Amino acid sequence: VQLVESGGGLVQPGGSLRLSCAASGFTFSSYVMSWYRQALGKEREFVAASDSAGDWTNYAASVKGRFTISRDNAKNTVYLQMNSLKPEDTAVYYCNGVGYWGQGTQVTVSS
Repeated sequence: VQLVESGGGLVQPGGSLRLSCAASGFTFSSYVMSWYRQALGKEREFVAASDSAGDWTNYAASVKGRFTISRDNAKNTVYLQMNSLKPEDTAVYYCNGVGYWGQGTQVTVSS
């Protein structure tokens, strides 16, 4: 199993980023996929999840209405569209699926 995140970077408050997580080594279309994040000095926390078809999604209260999780099962990829970013969204963002974690991608929101 391999999960590879990309798309992180430095963005100003109010800006947007789209993270991607490319999956391999398992039947991607059969599994729930999730995004988590971990800020410096804090515990890893849940951000968003999608069921296998993308019909059901769930979000942390802190990102609901600003972030959108989606997936393309033909490309074995899950996305996290992040809008209206705030400094408190600064963290390493991780993709999770079938009990595995990616290496993470850094998102920094700062002016």
